[in-house]
Amino acid sequence: MSPRLFTPVAVGGLRLSNRIVIAPMCQYSAEDGCTTDWHLIHLGQLALSGAALLTIEATAVLPEGRISYADIGLWDDRTESALARTLEGVRRWSDMPIAIQLAHAGRKAATDLPWLGGRQIAPDHPNGWQTVAPSAAAFQNGENPPHALDRAGLSRVRDAFAAAAARAGRLGLDAVQIHAAHGYLLHEFLSPLSNLRDDDYGGSLENRMRFPLEVFDSIRAAFPAERPVSVRVSGTDWVEGGWDIAQTVAFAQALESRGCAAIHVSSGGLDPRQQIPVGPGYQVPLARAVKQAVGIPVVAVGLITGYDQAEAIVATGDADLVALARTVLYDPRWPWHAAAHLGASVKAAPQYLRCQPRQFRQLFDPA
Repeated sequence: MSPRLFTPVAVGGLRLSNRIVIAPMCQYSAEDGCTTDWHLIHLGQLALSGAALLTIEATAVLPEGRISYADIGLWDDRTESALARTLEGVRRWSDMPIAIQLAHAGRKAATDLPWLGGRQIAPDHPNGWQTVAPSAAAFQNGENPPHALDRAGLSRVRDAFAAAAARAGRLGLDAVQIHAAHGYLLHEFLSPLSNLRDDDYGGSLENRMRFPLEVFDSIRAAFPAERPVSVRVSGTDWVEGGWDIAQTVAFAQALESRGCAAIHVSSGGLDPRQQIPVGPGYQVPLARAVKQAVGIPVVAVGLITGYDQAEAIVATGDADLVALARTVLYDPRWPWHAAAHLGASVKAAPQYLRCQPRQFRQLFDPA
């Protein structure tokens, strides 16, 4: 019997060849929102990994929605053209489905590059700008507080998400993932720690979910109906009184009722006070709780590094798929090695077929 990790699965109308997906990973290597040759190299190697789906990093729908000045975007013809060039290069050599994560960083925007410290850059300094959020509450003490979005600002952001989704559709991308995790704008609306509003978008759980659900609806309407739209969530803030798994389940059920194709469950990122019990598979229980409450596929992520570990997650039903991030940066052929270990087959480019080890003659699928 084939290992569960290497059985096909449908996500909406998209059929994936196995249960391994590559999570979006920011590269901080764009130029004025445009992808560069780094992205062609980075995405190109991952598109030859044997995973079932490649997700492009957090892609800002507005310039002020970037985490840093070196993030990629999809807000105008210029950024769309740059991404089209990158996709053309990747697709020439790989038929792996490609998704894109659409995002707005909210109050966590306007930071320096991680390897330069990652601190917020003041609005009046080069590479900085004024951030926006649900409320005028800074992420960390001493940071420039964001401006609270008014009704016109909410409409502008919502429309920008829809416009970016339409561009993603024109680019032929196979799926969209909406970033509602890690303390960025949509997560900021969800969490009572960051959403201090007293209008229809704050207070009760229903109100805090309102704007993220409006964004989902706008993207679902703008992206081709036959292609899936999924959402990445933080299952908990890991802070008492914050966003938690019970609220995540309610949000996931609301998304499912609107046509969401999958839920990708991560955690944290909203509040510096978070206390995360980091360890192998530490977020899997959060994915399990969501999976028990919805009928759509659920993706688990977070310190999934072992082949048997990944197989157990999907074989026991904790999640339908596993997502790899730093694991696949460290080992871009992780899906090959997992298939060899578990006795499965995986697709490889013909240029690489001759590297198949003798003891794993079943490894490369000739198809």
